[in-house]
Amino acid sequence: MTAACTTGPQKPPPPGALALRPTNPRALLSDADFNAVMHTVLDNNPGMEPGIAGRIVVDVLAFLATAAATAEPLVPSRVVDEGWHALILHTSLYQSLCARLGGFIHHVPERPDPGQRSHDDIERTVAAIEAAGHPVDRDLWRGPEDSVVPVAANCQHSGPEGPIVIIPKPKG
Repeated sequence: MTAACTTGPQKPPPPGALALRPTNPRALLSDADFNAVMHTVLDNNPGMEPGIAGRIVVDVLAFLATAAATAEPLVPSRVVDEGWHALILHTSLYQSLCARLGGFIHHVPERPDPGQRSHDDIERTVAAIEAAGHPVDRDLWRGPEDSVVPVAANCQHSGPEGPIVIIPKPKG
């Protein structure tokens, strides 16, 4: 099975790079950078409230910080994936964030296939994020079929066989 939105091989961080593990994922971006990513989410989702877009960006930061720190395969919800897509469009910012997290997190999209998605995958990811000490906005982490928060993202992340690839691979 091909992984949906996944990460691929990453370059190791430069010597002396410090992997950043904040408990407040919002602190990973400056206000200007956070607002730039939030506005990309808004641009891609006409009619979305700014507060929802901000919540999406916070949760994608928590997701990425957790993914970079664990060898466990994690998957974003469709809503959180929208934030990941927006962040990736800010290429320099995304590269810098990944370096500070300890390794580049590649995104490999897969077309949605409800038969390959499981609410258990989302719950496993939420549990990992919470175990890492990050808050989780549960309204953004509903199952793959849920549309409480409609988003434009049209890709998915499949099960535990590795939709996220961190380079270098975290020890764990």
